[in-house]
Amino acid sequence: MNVWVMSVVPVDSPDTLPIIYEFGLIGIYHNWCESFNTYLRTYDLLHADHIFADVKKRCKLQGLMAEVDRILRPEGKLIVRDTVCQRKVRVLEMNVE
Repeated sequence: MNVWVMSVVPVDSPDTLPIIYEFGLIGIYHNWCESFNTYLRTYDLLHADHIFADVKKRCKLQGLMAEVDRILRPEGKLIVRDTVCQRKVRVLEMNVE
């Protein structure tokens, strides 16, 4: 099965893009408070590593989730690793469903 995966490193996070390139993957730097420059429904998988804890300091979580919904394909998956409390994660799960 072919999948489209884009590794996105937040502009204010540690620079892990060289590691991503070493694994043969593609990636970019991005400020998640802005719209992601891509076509609608482009990606099958988004992996968010500590993005919610970082973004909530700068912009609204609803905007980020709307952007995730815009760029994920209908059967796409979102993998989240973060330090936000479990209550907020459950609210996000309910909103995504």
